[in-house]
Amino acid sequence: MARAGSAAPGTPATVALTAAGIAFTAHTYAHDPATTNYGLEAATVLALDPDRVFKTLLADAEGRLVVGIVPVTGMLDLKSLAAAVGAKRAVMADPAVAERKTGYVVGGISPIGQKTALPTVLDETAALWETIYVSGGRRGFDIELAPDDLLRITGGKLADIAR
Repeated sequence: MARAGSAAPGTPATVALTAAGIAFTAHTYAHDPATTNYGLEAATVLALDPDRVFKTLLADAEGRLVVGIVPVTGMLDLKSLAAAVGAKRAVMADPAVAERKTGYVVGGISPIGQKTALPTVLDETAALWETIYVSGGRRGFDIELAPDDLLRITGGKLADIAR
């Protein structure tokens, strides 16, 4: 795996990883503007097992924004995410709020380097892989890193939050 910052586009995610000394590999690809399933596009273009590519979703858990990171092949289980952060229920966050709070655009929201640090939960299936892929902070750019490093940089935790 490449050392942090090697030929990586400068995004808040790569800046944060570099500052923390966390190793990652940058993967860029030509994003098709007609595509709306960004994670599956990344898996296809990068020729990856889609269970290894994770999407970053924001939810409102009783008035508190939280981040759920799940495989692109699944869906976020809002009830499980709520329980993981000590809430009774959660709903998907408004996309405009998600963009404003993270500093990223939908389809390019990285769990790393967000403008506002938010409670983060990574689906437990991430532990099955030596490395996983998450958005690097823009459409057409993914970061490969170890799940433990993702948890360390986000202050997150593992839980069963996908269905």
